[in-house]
Formats: sequence, structure tokens, C-alpha cells
Amino acid sequence: MLFNSQSFAVFFLIIFFLYWFAFNRNFKLQNLLLLTGSYVFYCFWDWRFLSLLIFTSALNYALGYAIGKSDSLKTKRIFLNTGVVISIGLLIYFKYVNFFISSFVSLFSQFSISLSIHTANIILPLGISFFTFRTLNYLFDIYRGKIEPTTDWLTFFTFVAFFPSLISGPIDKASMLIPQLERKRVFNTDNAVDGLRQILWGLFKKTVIADNCAVITDQVFSNYHTLPASTLLISIFLYTVQIYTDFSGYSDMAIGLARLLGLNITRNFDFPFFAQNIGEFWRKWHISLTTWLIDYVFTPLSISFRDYGKAGLVVAIIINFTLIGIWHGASWTFVLFGFLHGCYYIPLIISGKLNKKKKIAKGKIIPSFSEFINIAGTFLLVMFTFVIFRSDSISQAFDIYKSLFSKGLFSAPVFAATNVVEHTFIFILFLFIIEWFGKDGQYALADIGTKWPAILRWSFY
Repeated sequence: MLFNSQSFAVFFLIIFFLYWFAFNRNFKLQNLLLLTGSYVFYCFWDWRFLSLLIFTSALNYALGYAIGKSDSLKTKRIFLNTGVVISIGLLIYFKYVNFFISSFVSLFSQFSISLSIHTANIILPLGISFFTFRTLNYLFDIYRGKIEPTTDWLTFFTFVAFFPSLISGPIDKASMLIPQLERKRVFNTDNAVDGLRQILWGLFKKTVIADNCAVITDQVFSNYHTLPASTLLISIFLYTVQIYTDFSGYSDMAIGLARLLGLNITRNFDFPFFAQNIGEFWRKWHISLTTWLIDYVFTPLSISFRDYGKAGLVVAIIINFTLIGIWHGASWTFVLFGFLHGCYYIPLIISGKLNKKKKIAKGKIIPSFSEFINIAGTFLLVMFTFVIFRSDSISQAFDIYKSLFSKGLFSAPVFAATNVVEHTFIFILFLFIIEWFGKDGQYALADIGTKWPAILRWSFY
């Protein structure tokens, strides 16, 4: 049940009216409605794994309570490690076992050794990466004393399964969402209207840009070996825009849906295509994931490697980003994607500019020449790694790279539906213009058109 489907529109309208008109006097009844709705939503994807979601919730609720109530650091650590081992173990089993098996068999085949080991018939539960990281954040923060465990199982189960962010994120922190679920919510018209506006922008990005880009890029990547390099280059650009608009569009819709329910969830994208270096890009791209890994992976590693100076920082960064790559999927292409982004950080670390922040085009309508060059350079670095992200194998990625550096780069591009490509580029230009002028807001439409006359504003919408 996709956010941009008629079935979801009906589903959400039912939830919305029950939430605010039938259960609005009791926030626990609202939570029960949210939990029931979230489980129904998940069953639309695959009812077979609902038991896994419930088990994960029950396990981490009990472990969180045990960690919070224990007076012994050793006991706390045992409960924490139990949660980590089981949660990560389930994630590895469902998402990575087949990858490990196939990689193991492939390694031995390089030495002419044939192994009669076959991949298992394992189906990947939707959203497992998101709700696993959400529950681990809960355990880690209780262990560190940042939050107290909730004693209300309904609140915790609702936090884990909250349907707007269950399948595609953001990865909400317990410290942000649980307190909101533990108190009465009051309908706020301004907040709801702004939420609708954010849903509209997310729908535009997802359905008008991402889906149109997908029509083009799927066809090109399926036939890349027969097409000129100019077509490949344009398609790589379109795929980069596609990934951003698809993922950030879903995040915008999720945030807007939550706001209609009187809840605020994590911002996930902050106009990453206007970043001036790779460090700034990752502070703006998939923020909830990068923040999670910085808190629980990079920071502990950088502390452990601090005696090695910048070399230790480089190792910590590369490990962190390799994990980001693996998180996205079970393939060596994702491993390489993350590794390369970690390597991109090396010049920033050496020059001491890792955490340098600069507001772009401050007080100006257009960026300076140096800002534009930095933006374009960063975009190109990211764009070319998305070749690896999109490819079915590393060898295919390198075939595409090889094709790019050929005389076909100067040939006229060839597309099956030229009018779709032309229209998509018009939409993309519109996207960049709106995002540029709205870059100081929480999302692109946050401050655009709000004070226009109603007829002009609604025409624009």
C-alpha cells in the first residue's frame, strides 16, 4: 500500500477521522488506533512477518525496562548485548545470509572449487532495517542514561510500528517520538495545513519526478551496452535525481502524515544537492540514518582510534560509510558505494575541513562562482557513485564507466520516448528552482506561497 495510492488515501482518511473525532478524548485510544492501523498497514505489504514485528517490539520493550531498572552496570550490559545480538542477528539472517552464502561460493569458485551450497529461500521483511535501528536506539539511549524506559507497552509498540515511517523511514529516535505518544494531542489547523503542503511536495517529487525518471533509467540500464555514452550520462544524472526524489518524497509524505496526526517525526533530507562538499552532503542526506551511525558507530570508533590521529579518523569514517552502504542492500555494489563515500572524506580530514559549515548564498539570490563549482563538483562525485548503487554487479558498473569514456559521449543521445525525457527535465528544473528558493525552510514549500492571494496559491498547488 503505497503512500501515493488510492487504497492508502482511503486507509488514512479512516484513521484520520477515527483518530480526531472518535478517539480524540483519550490519547491511549488514539495510540491503540495507531497501532492497529500500523499492523493493518504492514499486513497489506506482507502479513507473514507481522509476528516478527510484534516479537521485536515485545523483546526490546522487556529488555529496555530491564536495563532501566537494573542497578548493576554488568547486568545492564548483558541485557543490552542480548538485544543487540538478537536484533542484529535477525537483520543479518533475513537481509544478508544469502549474500554471505553466494559470496562464499563465489570466492571458492575463483580457485576452481565447486561448493554444493545453495542460497536459502529467505524473504526480506519490509522495513526490518528501520524498525531494528529504531529499537536499538531505544536500548542504547536507556543504557547511556539519556532516556527512561517507558512503562506503557502500547506506547512502545506504537513507536516501533508507527506506519508513516515504518517502511521507508525516517528512523525516529525514542527520545523524540515516545514523549509525544505519552501525552494528549490537540488538533492544530496550521500544523495540519502545513503537513498537507509537505505531503503535496512529497507527492510531486515521488510521482512526477521519481516515477518518470524510473521509466527512462530502467530502460537505459537494461540496455546500457547498446546505447551511446551520451544516453548513459543523461540517465545517470536522472537516476541520481530519481533516488533523491523517491526517497525524500516518501520522507516528506511521512512527515506530513505524522503532522496530520499531531506528531512530529525526524527530518530526513535538507536539500543535499546544494551541498558544497561530501561531508555537508551526508549531513543533509538521509539524516536519520547518518545521525544514528554517527552516534552509535562512528563516535565510538573515533574515540577508540583517537591515538592514531587523522589515520584513525579515516579508518573510522571508512568503516562507518561501508556500513551505510551495506545497510542499503546485500550486494558488493552497496559495499563499494559506501567505501567510496568514506574515501571521499579523506581530503576533508587531511585539510581539517571535516566539520566546516558554511551557509550557501547567504544574503544573495544566486550562489557565488566558487559555491556553484563546489556544488557541481559534489553533485558529480555523488552522481558517479550512483552508477555502482544502481548496477546489478560491480562488473556491470565498470562496464558502464568504460562506456562513458568513449566517443559515444559526443553522439546524440537516444531514448525510446524523447517527449518523456524532455518533460522530465522541465519538471526537474522546476524542482531545483523551488528547492533553491525554499532551501531555508524545513522543506521546499514551507515558506513559498503562504502569503500569496488564495487564487494564486491554489493555482500554484
